[in-house]
Amino acid sequence: MKKTPRRHAGTAIAAFCLIVASVATAADNEAGVPLSPYDAAGAWTVERQGRAVCVVRLNSERSGAGFGLRPDARCGDVLQGATGWKPTAGGLAITGQDGQTLIGFGRWSNSLFVSSASGGASLQLKRGLPGAMPGTD
Repeated sequence: MKKTPRRHAGTAIAAFCLIVASVATAADNEAGVPLSPYDAAGAWTVERQGRAVCVVRLNSERSGAGFGLRPDARCGDVLQGATGWKPTAGGLAITGQDGQTLIGFGRWSNSLFVSSASGGASLQLKRGLPGAMPGTD
């Protein structure tokens, strides 16, 4: 049976999709890897139970025992006492004035960090502003 150009096009498209998917997966396969301050800088949405709670901006400049953090006014209850952040072996920690860890987050990908906060309520840090595509501020 003679192959038609249409059959070749379908094979080429399928191969392209597989290559793009494998590159995208490799680029976001950072679970458990420490985060560099430069990579973390920017806006992150704090979510609880799948809903955006507030926005926090992580800074790459040193501040106290870690790096600067600027939560918006809606973060009061969730990030109470938070004044900074620091990289950890498997993610990042939100810290208080004394540099002590208030909330630890495990790195699931380049754009998602997850914490099991006290009381069983899970918090997520998602890169970017609420509703934005990851990586955009």
